[in-house]
Amino acid sequence: MTDVTEVHSKVSQILSPAGFEVHPFLVGWYNDFLSNKTFALPYPEDTLAFIVISTPTMFDKAFKPFICRQTCDQQRDLVDECMIHHFNLIKEAFPSEEVETIHDFELTPTRRPKILVQTAGHVAGAAYYYQRKDVQPDPWDAKQKICGVSVHPTYGGWFALRGVVIFKTVRQPELPFRRAPDCVPGREGRIQLLEGFNFHWKDWTYRDIIRAEEKYSEEQCRYFETLPKDRKGIVEEIRASFSSS
Repeated sequence: MTDVTEVHSKVSQILSPAGFEVHPFLVGWYNDFLSNKTFALPYPEDTLAFIVISTPTMFDKAFKPFICRQTCDQQRDLVDECMIHHFNLIKEAFPSEEVETIHDFELTPTRRPKILVQTAGHVAGAAYYYQRKDVQPDPWDAKQKICGVSVHPTYGGWFALRGVVIFKTVRQPELPFRRAPDCVPGREGRIQLLEGFNFHWKDWTYRDIIRAEEKYSEEQCRYFETLPKDRKGIVEEIRASFSSS
């Protein structure tokens, strides 16, 4: 049996230096948490998987070097290309295993996400996924749609859930379940978080619902706040700075 500690260590050695976190979970935990089973993963419940999180340092450690050293497909978002590159490194490191990677941006033919990364992050104990059901009594109109949002215990909202890596032939029934830290336990704080994310997401203040140990840099914020079609100038600045350093 492949040891989860060894797999976790190897995956971390690949991704951690590039500004990522990886957290193990079992497919069954993810499937059981889903309210809509159409998003379920078609593997045995004890199949080992990992959620991959980009921390604030990913921009400098992974993205900037990637766009300066790699030939990028201009038909795809550059961050997505960077994620594909780094996820592929995991596949290459485990040639004897059946490894499937699913990115947060991947869609099925019916245009629904292939994976619900916030659910995966929650069951892996990485980031608490706050939803409308976590606020009782419910303060919103029944017709108002309220989307959920994840909070990381270290980075608050200054992170991203990038996808999952599934080791299709690795079974780990004894993997201990780890609860996601409840960073926003109070009702008022949860209301503030969900309303900030749903109604004022452009100002990013919901990301500061707790004190974050690290946030996105000014350059990183500028990049993500700029529409993809208008990022060419920023990319050129990054490349020029990278080549002169």
